[in-house]
Amino acid sequence: MTDRPVPIVGIDLGTTFSCVAHLDADGRPWTIPNAEGDLTTPSVAFFDRHGAIVGKEAVNAAEFEPERVAQFAKRDMGEDVFEKTIRGEHIPPEVVQAIILRKLKADAELRLGPFDKAVVTVPAFFNEPCRKATQDAGRLAGLDVIDIINEPTAAAITYGVQQGFLTADGQSHEREVILVYDLGGGTFDVSVMEIEGRNYNAIATAGDVYLGGIDWDRRIVDYMAEEFIDEFDVDPREDAVAYQTLMTQAAQAKHALSSREEMQLFFTYQGNKLRTSLTRTKLEFISEDLVDRTLLTCQKVLREAKLQWSDLTRLLLVGGSTRMPMIHSMLERETSISVDRSLSPDEAVAHGAAIYAGFLLKRLGSESAGMTVRNVCSHDLGILGVEANTGMKRRRIMIPKNTRLPVKGRCKFPTLKSDQRSVLVNVVEGGDASGNNATMIGQCIVTDLPAGLPAKTPVEVTFQYGRDGRLAVKAHLPTVKRDALLNIERAGGMSEEKLKAWEIRVQQGLPDPD
Repeated sequence: MTDRPVPIVGIDLGTTFSCVAHLDADGRPWTIPNAEGDLTTPSVAFFDRHGAIVGKEAVNAAEFEPERVAQFAKRDMGEDVFEKTIRGEHIPPEVVQAIILRKLKADAELRLGPFDKAVVTVPAFFNEPCRKATQDAGRLAGLDVIDIINEPTAAAITYGVQQGFLTADGQSHEREVILVYDLGGGTFDVSVMEIEGRNYNAIATAGDVYLGGIDWDRRIVDYMAEEFIDEFDVDPREDAVAYQTLMTQAAQAKHALSSREEMQLFFTYQGNKLRTSLTRTKLEFISEDLVDRTLLTCQKVLREAKLQWSDLTRLLLVGGSTRMPMIHSMLERETSISVDRSLSPDEAVAHGAAIYAGFLLKRLGSESAGMTVRNVCSHDLGILGVEANTGMKRRRIMIPKNTRLPVKGRCKFPTLKSDQRSVLVNVVEGGDASGNNATMIGQCIVTDLPAGLPAKTPVEVTFQYGRDGRLAVKAHLPTVKRDALLNIERAGGMSEEKLKAWEIRVQQGLPDPD
């Protein structure tokens, strides 16, 4: 009896929908239907009295008990807690994502058998805390996340292999420069990638983790609510149940207007019945600024890549929200490039993750086999300190945004005063020269320094940024041979102790307390 081969799995953990894919024996990616027979699963968790429920059933429950429902948790990744309390309890977003991952894993195992390794995708613009939180969510769900791959990178791999500008073993016939426009349910990414041979190199990336299809839904909700107020002088958005009903209807209207020019909307609240129409033209008008935001991000990433639209060989659309005709029209008008819409935007990212997982697992026996994927850091990485002369906060960039990974950055700093007994290195992402709007992602501390250490003793700080976007920081005082190594200990997020406690609760399904 031979051992069953280990399933090769990629997971697109989305804001509104998630998708799981695997590679068959011939190396072809296939989407794994969930237990309900659907190719995607709503990323919604309903915390029932006896345990958590994920997917369609959770969506249906949201209109009746919204206080028990968690949606769009991906937008809160990297934060300490999910945006709203569940049953009066503050829950980390990693836990919500872990509950969703458990459902995805369990459903996939019905088809594939047991597995515990997978590649999970994240938005390219996710910062370090968000990436670490995603790995923690995998751990809580019983998954070994063997790597994290950026969603646009995964999509480029899928489109390339299946559309024929890559060979079956992942090599490009000729050099391609691709812009991947990824507008999902809750996040937006745009990346420029160069593919040559088996080398997949990100050139530049930008994005917005607070822009996606749900923002179009909310514009429709506001439109319906204003119509309701005009007719009945009541705002249904103030009622949580009514608001959830409006959101459901808005999503349905948005989808319908991708294939129709007009549709009728019906809504009943407190005995009042609203009937109104919404046209595609009206939707485009009320969401014009959202489309413009995506265009500005595209223009920004091209500037940072030092490219023009004419330098691109392909324009790929990913994410369910790219089905909206207003997106196609804007891009083709601005770029004079025909957008590629030949594959399902819902499945491409998961397929790319599975293909990448296949290369990773095959490469375990030989470093020379498989593809090379090189991403860039999506934010400036630096150190926030105090300027000795002015006492003002100043940020020193260690690794500039869009530097190709992996990369090492090194810099020397002097201690501020005599007899300093410890050195604190504040590690930040983004922000301006004074540290405004920077994300504090961790601290590296060198303690127990010898007494009498003179001011301006040199401190060497090294940043090691890996291919998967994970960061290690080392602070070293060469004159006294003291150092500290940090695989980012986040300013926020869960400690090891809390992770273990939540791991037990996630396995139990988070039922109501007795």
